[in-house]
Amino acid sequence: MVVKSLLGKIRSRYAVSAAETDEQDIHQTIVIGVAAIMAHAAQADSMMDDILAFVESSTEAEIVSVEREIR
Repeated sequence: MVVKSLLGKIRSRYAVSAAETDEQDIHQTIVIGVAAIMAHAAQADSMMDDILAFVESSTEAEIVSVEREIR
């Protein structure tokens, strides 16, 4: 329930695709994938920074690791 709510907020607030991508069977662990199409890498970096700040401020979650891939 918490994960679905967070994903919905990320999708609606930032107009990106977001999904729980791994560790669905492990309690208290969430792996979220976010995808978006941007004109420039700087825009993508800025949006990801905003999304990370949003997740940290709106939940009690601790972000342990972040992986970024820009193509």
